[in-house]
Amino acid sequence: MEKKELEYIHSFAEYVDRFIRLLIDYSPKLVSALIILFVGLYVIRFINRLVRKIMVKRELDPTLSKFLADSLLWALRVLLFVTFISKLGIETSSFVAILGAAGLAIGLSLQGSLSNFAGGMLIILFKPFRVGDTIEAQGVVGTVLEIQIFVTKLITGNNQTIFVPNGILSNGVIINYSMQGNRRADLVFSLSYDTNIKTAKDIVMQVMLNHPKVLKNPAPTVTVRDLTDSAIHLSIKPWAKNADFGDMSSDILENCKGAFDAAGIVTQPFVREASKG
Repeated sequence: MEKKELEYIHSFAEYVDRFIRLLIDYSPKLVSALIILFVGLYVIRFINRLVRKIMVKRELDPTLSKFLADSLLWALRVLLFVTFISKLGIETSSFVAILGAAGLAIGLSLQGSLSNFAGGMLIILFKPFRVGDTIEAQGVVGTVLEIQIFVTKLITGNNQTIFVPNGILSNGVIINYSMQGNRRADLVFSLSYDTNIKTAKDIVMQVMLNHPKVLKNPAPTVTVRDLTDSAIHLSIKPWAKNADFGDMSSDILENCKGAFDAAGIVTQPFVREASKG
């Protein structure tokens, strides 16, 4: 056998011997690290299930419960990973520094998303509205279908789906039409100056009292809103349950117009102005 071949075999045997010694010396760390990894994964799953059950029993908002449980899950996984590589003997200080720098870079690039995230947390915690409520915000009116972490999903009366970012939603004015259970309609009729005001008010009041969806408490009211140069404006304010509001408002307008026509009272087109209450 040639000398080069003998040297090659001798070198290879040394490498194998060194690898075996290194494996024997390192195996306790590897075994203990793997034990920590598998036990940690089991413990994390157990904690996650336990936390979810507790939040369900406390009747926390489903969106908030899911977000908190997922956040806890990933935080525990990161902690387990750092513990695992530390047990293997890998220096973790540089790894933690890299994670911190990456987190800062991600935070700077996602400022808008973080604003929406914070807004979503505020909405979920303080509950200015709930799923199923009808709200008006950011120039749109719709029923809340879903409150997500970053956006709120609304559906309008003409079946359009609108996604409103939670950042601007939580910082703006929100009108919740469903929170109080009852809602008042603010209707206006414009009548000729030939009209007897008391007669017109009696007709309107009778129409409201005869309607089954108009609430008796709070009682409906009819008042003179304005005396303009050309017409008398009657302000009609019936109350209804939220579910009945749309049908009730339409019926009152239709029934009042029919009653005025039957009584010979002339109605005029009304140009809506800024509300006077």
